[in-house]
Amino acid sequence: MVAGGGGDDEGIRRRGCTYRRNDFLPEESFQSWWNYVHALCQTPGRFVDRVLTRSADSTELVEMKARSHNEMKKTLNWWDLIWFGLGAVIGAGIFVLTGLEAKNHAGPAVVLSYVVSGVSALLSVFCYTEFAVEIPVAGGSFAYLRVELGDFVAFIAAGNILLEYVIGGAAVARSWTSYFTTLCNRSDTNDFRIVAHDLPEDYRFLDPIAVVVIIGICCLAVLSTKGSSRLNYIASIVHVIVIIFIIIAGLTKADTKNYIDFAPFGPRGVFQASAVLFFAYVGFDAVSTMAEETKNPARDIPIGLVGSMVITTVVYCLLAVTLCLMQPYGSIDEQAPFSVAFEAVGMGWAKYIVAAGALKGMTSVLLVGAVGQARYLTHIARTHMVPPWFAQVDSKTGTPVNATVTMLAATAIIAFFSSLDVLANLLSISTLFIFSLVAMALLVRRYYVSGVTTQANRNKFIAFLFIIITSSIATSIYWSRTDKWTAYVVTAPLWFLGTFGIWLLVPQARDPKLWGVPLVPWLPSLSIAINIFLLGSIDHASFVRFGVWTVIILVYYFFFGLHASYDTAKDSEAKRLEGGTGNELWKVEAAGVATRDPGLGSGNGSYASATAAN
Repeated sequence: MVAGGGGDDEGIRRRGCTYRRNDFLPEESFQSWWNYVHALCQTPGRFVDRVLTRSADSTELVEMKARSHNEMKKTLNWWDLIWFGLGAVIGAGIFVLTGLEAKNHAGPAVVLSYVVSGVSALLSVFCYTEFAVEIPVAGGSFAYLRVELGDFVAFIAAGNILLEYVIGGAAVARSWTSYFTTLCNRSDTNDFRIVAHDLPEDYRFLDPIAVVVIIGICCLAVLSTKGSSRLNYIASIVHVIVIIFIIIAGLTKADTKNYIDFAPFGPRGVFQASAVLFFAYVGFDAVSTMAEETKNPARDIPIGLVGSMVITTVVYCLLAVTLCLMQPYGSIDEQAPFSVAFEAVGMGWAKYIVAAGALKGMTSVLLVGAVGQARYLTHIARTHMVPPWFAQVDSKTGTPVNATVTMLAATAIIAFFSSLDVLANLLSISTLFIFSLVAMALLVRRYYVSGVTTQANRNKFIAFLFIIITSSIATSIYWSRTDKWTAYVVTAPLWFLGTFGIWLLVPQARDPKLWGVPLVPWLPSLSIAINIFLLGSIDHASFVRFGVWTVIILVYYFFFGLHASYDTAKDSEAKRLEGGTGNELWKVEAAGVATRDPGLGSGNGSYASATAAN
């Protein structure tokens, strides 16, 4: 039995959602009950091994990709990525949450909330871009964290990445129903939902339309990535035209009196709204998962990611200003703010254009999200942290059909039950948490390379990074509990000291080969600080839900994921030591990887000495 991939299934062309006996738990630990009990008894040692083990760039680029049986097709360029970025981001966030947060937390100052969230998202985009250029694989942040922070941290992030996509898709699908109701000239956005009075208030409005929309998106996503790109391109163009119409037509009905009370809820309201509105920027990380299907990652990814995020931020600010100039913030509708605003200023006919544009935008968000989330799950399954069945790529379409269908099935279930406000807050926690980890991983990548960084420099780096993280957490906790500013006199200088210490006293151990984040360590450190600060503005109930989800994924990890990934890693290590299949794969493609990193590692030394972290 081959722990790495299911024995005689290797190399066989797979179609659709077919499965074989060894597709789910092929590893040695699960071949008998005795093996499983023995593996459980070794949990502490295996856990330490996985915590301390870091992957290598070349492992992600060659060995992980080989486990999908078929290659993903390289069909995308920077133009595709920009439109994927716009399609992934501009959707339910701007068309729904703007009204919710303007009315309840920020007032007209919601535009500042979008600026804060946009700056945070842009800093994260820089970090993602460097990783995506250097490690262009479908795993996105999961692969980046495996390389720099190790298997265990990557798994925790993976669980939250999957949660982020499922919740994000569910929230957008429910918003799709709300705007569809408006388009059908219904006054109550719950008219097409089924009311289940026996369920709690946040879960009683059942949404069958959202489920049908997700099924349609699933069919599109499994057929072709390039086809999805073309459809997204067309839908996004229509969407942009509608956005331009909203801004121009809305500003003709502007009333500056609505801006007299600009920030009725004060700074706290602005930042509280920023934390929730971060949801509106979620989706750009899906573009990084398409690096494996990009023709020229070094050129296309920076243009696609950074370009789409800058455009998105400008558009969001203009739309927020337009909405709050059209209506007093207290009169804004929470479910379909732009449609209702046009009706309120005597342009009732325009609400149909707005609703149609919103539907186009949210359809694009769902489509790009479906493409991105499937690629995350595919790469996670390549490590066997989840069953390798999810890693299979269809030989005809070149898409991960199993992962796509599974993720969208989970999304449909959540969308059927859960309300938007519950979903948005929980989504923001997962996203901010992951983005903070990616920024930390970038600092590790630049400043720590095994065999290059001296022990003294390593210790200084760890100490300064600890100061950055703890001062950011302290600032966030203090902000969440009081309006006073006294503690900031301590926490802000500490953050500056930690960042300045890395900049001055720790030499960079690695320079980016193709594209790099500017102003390191300042920008990644600022990204960590802002993301953690925004976490302090999210409600307690959402943290409880986040904690419950984290416990669930940890239980799965210690009973299944840990042992499957451990067996797979050791099997691959044995193959390399014996000069087997894994080593042959490495020989074939090592030259290309070496142009990225002469050490063939990621900060952890040579490929052969990377502890075979898979």
